[in-house]
Amino acid sequence: MPAFQFTRLPRSVLIVSGDDRKTFLQGLVSNDVNKVCAESALWAGFLTAQGKFLWDLFLVEQGDTILIDVDQGSAETFKKKLSLYKLRAKVTIEMSDLAVFALWGGDGALPAGAVADGRLPEMGGRLYATQPPDGLEEAPLAAWDALRFTLGVPDGARDLVADKSLLLENGFDELGGVDFNKGCYMGQELTARTKYRGLVRKRLLPVSFDGDAPQPGTPLLAGEAEAGEMRSGTTGAGLAMVRLEHLRAGTPLTCGGKAVTVSVPAWAVLPEAD
Repeated sequence: MPAFQFTRLPRSVLIVSGDDRKTFLQGLVSNDVNKVCAESALWAGFLTAQGKFLWDLFLVEQGDTILIDVDQGSAETFKKKLSLYKLRAKVTIEMSDLAVFALWGGDGALPAGAVADGRLPEMGGRLYATQPPDGLEEAPLAAWDALRFTLGVPDGARDLVADKSLLLENGFDELGGVDFNKGCYMGQELTARTKYRGLVRKRLLPVSFDGDAPQPGTPLLAGEAEAGEMRSGTTGAGLAMVRLEHLRAGTPLTCGGKAVTVSVPAWAVLPEAD
């Protein structure tokens, strides 16, 4: 039976406590906070008032608190942003010393203390702890990236662009990061309009190529026409934002002078052509 591997992710953990913690977060994030539990990490987006992406979050219930894991490089900024909306809500927002470990590749139940990654079973789980898990093989972050590239799963800090990206262009719908029945939250209007008016014209998708990955932001080209742009990648594989008109047309694509092949994950539901 294969054992789980683990790697430490560049994420930080905030702890939200207080009687109003769920109602406070419910009006701020794209998923239904009432679904937060201790067994699975609930994925959600935190948006601008105009509906543009700022952070992707994982929420986990731990006793009378909610853990929020967020990009490490902007965790303090996120904490300040949350605090702006606190007003008179009975909540406390604190940084913790917990690290975020991704676990994947094993058969059977996750190790004790780990929670499932709520996006896809193949993504394994996450562990919030001050020390690495015992008895498991440590792998480089590149190994975890290779898994998510194969599955087409984004890393918000590297694959989405703050103040620009839309959740539904990045798989938040099919991967369970948006609840369309929860009611109002910040940025909800644009997200709902994008879905119900069929306004998705491009999608983040797995790409493969020979050699090193083109730099993030490098344009994808269909001939001389721009067909998208590269996001995160490693040797031979990565994720790119792809204009669906070029994908449907089957036009050969290049990026940074390399031929690029685009694939569509089994979980992804692309909109029909107009």
